[in-house]
Amino acid sequence: MSRSATAQAASPRSCAKDLVWVLVTGAVFAIGCAWNAAAAPAADPALMSLPAPIRDGEPVVVRVGFDLRDINAIDDESETFEFEGVMVLEWWDERQAFDPAAEGVDEKLYQGAYQFNEVFVGWFPQVVLLNESSLFESHGVLLRIRPDGSLRLVQTINAAAKTDLDLRAYPFDSQKLEAIFEVLGFDESEVSMQPALANRASIQDQEAEVRVPQWALVNVETVSRRHRASHAGNLGVASTLVLAIHVERKSLFMIRLVIIPLALIVVLSWSVFWMDQSSLGDRIGVSFIGILTVVAYQIVLSEILPRISYMTLMNGFLNMSFFIVCLSVAVSLWVGSLDRSGQTPVGDLIDRRSRWVFPLIYLGLLLIVVVATIVIVQ
Repeated sequence: MSRSATAQAASPRSCAKDLVWVLVTGAVFAIGCAWNAAAAPAADPALMSLPAPIRDGEPVVVRVGFDLRDINAIDDESETFEFEGVMVLEWWDERQAFDPAAEGVDEKLYQGAYQFNEVFVGWFPQVVLLNESSLFESHGVLLRIRPDGSLRLVQTINAAAKTDLDLRAYPFDSQKLEAIFEVLGFDESEVSMQPALANRASIQDQEAEVRVPQWALVNVETVSRRHRASHAGNLGVASTLVLAIHVERKSLFMIRLVIIPLALIVVLSWSVFWMDQSSLGDRIGVSFIGILTVVAYQIVLSEILPRISYMTLMNGFLNMSFFIVCLSVAVSLWVGSLDRSGQTPVGDLIDRRSRWVFPLIYLGLLLIVVVATIVIVQ
């Protein structure tokens, strides 16, 4: 018999073996699935039927505490800030109550993503950051359940949030950074978010831990707020909790880098009023050096100052300095013209008066800018 005939005769036997192997493998897989299903804890329908533990028509109160650990960055231009800390959620659900004697434990504990997401069965507030800016991470989770049905969920938060910054008083401004948290999908008739009854850490401890370049932490508070949201149940109004972080900018950097050197340059440009009227070229040269210096400062600061449409206190200082130096050029040209026309005494009088008029004009303009900024900010 040829080899091809032998192969054709053996093929039905080979197919039978493959079929038996497939059937045995499928049977083993089915038995394993059934065994895992029998060993897995059964979900209690009472815990899954209600979306939230509402009792007597009253919303479930979720107490929220936040222990701020660090502020990683504050971006003036994009109006965002990145922060991290520990969030604590506390609420009560009578469906989670248990008998310690029957369970053999005084407290049920679920820690880690697997135990919390896979083993724990029941309702919990799914908190989201409404003003999130491309970052919201939770690196750890711990759930404690007491026999009376009180639950305490602890999780770490690392997030970036958008906030409204008012930079008109820059670099002497203070800001309130807000992170707005909401329980996703529930309106205020179902879930009410409230600040924790006691702070987990004092503001002194947080000031010792939080370090932000060019900023000083003033205060941290949590307040409740109503927020209109079409996705929040039937009412369309959700209960939110706002983490408000009050910070002040440390202005010494801009004072020593810009304000003091530029003010000295402006003052030195007034030396032209003590120079001889006939040396018009020297007077104009000194004034133009001051102008070019102010322009160079504006170019350098364009990379530091936030790119915003409204005027800041620093912008006003730069513009007033530029204006007063340009005005000294006009006065020098006027005095030079009087000297050429033979009116030297009049030019001397203008120089003498300019020696005290220019400082008064400069201080007056800066005072106007400061007062206008304070009025607008308030």
